[in-house]
Amino acid sequence: MLSRTADSLYWMARYMERAGNLARILEVADRMALSPTPESVAAPSNSEWRSALIISGTEWAYSQKYSDVTPAQVLHFLALDETNPSSIRSCIETARRNGRSMRTALTREVWENLNDTWLEVRGATPQRLAGSHVRGFLDWARERSLQFHGAATGTMLRDDTYAFTRLGTFVERGDNTARILDVKYHILLPEYAPVGGGRDYYQWAAILRAVSAHRSYRYIYRDSYKPWLIADLLILREEMPRSMTACLGQIVQHLGTLAERYGQRHECHRLAGQLYSEMRFAKISEVFQDGLHEFLSDFISRNMELSDQIRTDFLM
Repeated sequence: MLSRTADSLYWMARYMERAGNLARILEVADRMALSPTPESVAAPSNSEWRSALIISGTEWAYSQKYSDVTPAQVLHFLALDETNPSSIRSCIETARRNGRSMRTALTREVWENLNDTWLEVRGATPQRLAGSHVRGFLDWARERSLQFHGAATGTMLRDDTYAFTRLGTFVERGDNTARILDVKYHILLPEYAPVGGGRDYYQWAAILRAVSAHRSYRYIYRDSYKPWLIADLLILREEMPRSMTACLGQIVQHLGTLAERYGQRHECHRLAGQLYSEMRFAKISEVFQDGLHEFLSDFISRNMELSDQIRTDFLM
C-alpha cells in the first residue's frame, strides 16, 4: 500500500472518531452545567464549558477569538465553526476529504456514511445548537461516528486497509478517554467541593455516560460512584472497549497484522507493546499512589509519541 493511502485511511478514521468524541464532550458539559449543586457554594462560572475546551485542546484558539467563555460560543466553536480545525464540522470535512482521496479503498457503506454525514453537517445552521435542539445535534454526531465505525467493522476486508483505519480509531479513542478522565479529576471539581459530594456524583455520572460506560460500571462493580473504581474501569479494564488498555490492545493487534503482512516490525511495534504491557500489569492503587494526573499526562504524551512513530514507520 502507498504511504499516502495509508495516511489518508489513518486520518480519516481519527477525524471521524474525534467528531464523535467532541459530541460526547459537549454533551457532558451540557449535562454538568444543568446538574444540581447541593453544596452551599456554587461552582466557578462556566467551568464545565471551559473543561470542554481543555479536553479538546482548543482553549488557546478559543481565547484568540472570544474574550469570555459562554455556552453558546463554546458550542458553536466546537461544533460548527469552520475556522476551528477541531470542530465537529471541520473533523467531518477532513475525514471526508481523506476518504475521497482513496475512494476505491473503501466499501460503499463506509464511503456513503462519510459523504452523507458531510452533506448533512454542511447544511447545519446555528439554530441546530439553540435551546432544546443541542442534544439532538450532539446525538446525531455521535451516532454518525458510531455508524462509520460500524460500517468499517462490518464491511471491510481484514487487510492492511482495515488495519490502518482501526489504528487511527484507537489512537484517537485512547487519547480522548485519558483527557476526559484527567480533566474531571484534576480540574473540574472545585477545591471546596468534597469528593463524594453531590456535585462530584453528578460529574462522575456525566463522565461515565460520555464514554458509554454508565451501565457497565454498575454491572461490574455494583457500587456507588467511587473515583478509584471509575478510574480502574476507564484505564485498566480491558473488557471496557473505550478504556485506555483496551485501545492499546487493539493498536497492538492491528500493528501485528501489518507486521505479518509486510514481514517487518518497526519501532512503533516496540513502543506499543511496551506501553500495553505496562498498562496490563498496572494496579489502580499504584496509579493513585503515584498520582493519577501524572499517570494520565504520561499516557497522553506516550500515546502521542506512538502516533508520531506510526506515522514515521508507515505513513510518511
